[in-house]
Amino acid sequence: MKRIIRTLPFVIKQIIRSPIRTTLTLGGIAIAMFLFSFVESMRDGVTAATTATAEDATLVVYRENRYCPFTSNLPEFYSKKIERIEGVANVVPVQIMVNNCRASLDVVTYRGIPEGDLEKVLEPGWRIEDGDSASWMRRGDAAIVGEALAARRGLSVGDSFTAAGITVFVSGILESEAPQDRNVAYVRLPFLQESMKRGGTGSTVTQFSVRVNDPTTLDVVANAIDETFEHDEFPTSTRSEKAFVGQAAKDIIELVGFASWLGWGALFTVFALVANAIIIAMRDRIRDHAVLQTLGFTGSLIGAMVIIEGALLGLAGGAIGVFAAWLVTRIGRYSMTMEGLNVEISSDPFILVIGITVALALGVLAGIVPAWRVSRLEISQCFRAV
Repeated sequence: MKRIIRTLPFVIKQIIRSPIRTTLTLGGIAIAMFLFSFVESMRDGVTAATTATAEDATLVVYRENRYCPFTSNLPEFYSKKIERIEGVANVVPVQIMVNNCRASLDVVTYRGIPEGDLEKVLEPGWRIEDGDSASWMRRGDAAIVGEALAARRGLSVGDSFTAAGITVFVSGILESEAPQDRNVAYVRLPFLQESMKRGGTGSTVTQFSVRVNDPTTLDVVANAIDETFEHDEFPTSTRSEKAFVGQAAKDIIELVGFASWLGWGALFTVFALVANAIIIAMRDRIRDHAVLQTLGFTGSLIGAMVIIEGALLGLAGGAIGVFAAWLVTRIGRYSMTMEGLNVEISSDPFILVIGITVALALGVLAGIVPAWRVSRLEISQCFRAV
């Protein structure tokens, strides 16, 4: 092992002896790993937004057979009936307004809620990092903006911004562990209802956010709610929040599923690039290998040096590409939005570790066959091949 470690400087010199070939190889690996890491970030975001956990205790009550906030209208008085259903902890009527109902990377979603219900709709682990909720309640057009939306739009407390024809004043920036909270602007329900009706007083809402006492009773409570309004003029469809996101974002989920094939293609590209670079380098260094054997280097040691070269190429190119992808998602705070629901592109640092590890492993694998061939060459064969 010590002999192999001592060869590292020599291997690095061998790599930089061909700067153009090395640069092109590293560039190709970096681009491929960038694509792979970005796809993994998308898949991680979809998983986080749609995978149910044992702690989930929120239901979304929507208008039956409706697919967009513009088409879902429920009487606000439904909240009183829902509150009386066994197992319900609290009910919050929510008005949704979006500037684009289709899948997009830059959608502004307004959520109108009653004045005293902000804490009821936010998932645990939230805090207002700038501003305060008191100013939100004092001013009718005030909005508490999720940190991701604020970062994308460059908003800070005291700013005003307009989206979907509605202008609001930023009174606070919300920090939360929930993707749905990080990507919306919370405003007061009467303000949003009247703004959407252009001065009229609204009596309908888009949906109801329902918290249950026991997470294990989600399905039971959901069925009870739908049965209550089954024969009403406005029947409902109730699902857990994660299931609701999964249903609304099914197009995004299919897109990410297709993108996964691109990720596998990117990994194959990394393998091919490293293997090609090593094979070409071995052809150029046949005389060098003969000299090394003359100096006492064994075939196995030379083979180990080839594998190290592949590992270094994979590691360097992979690190560049993976870090670039992580930086883009971290700074951009991208969110795929569909029907007012958000699927964040993850910027989890763990993706860095996965990407770099995969690139390193592919570099090692790509170097095994060339290393095996080089290790079996005799000195005489090397000189005859020159």
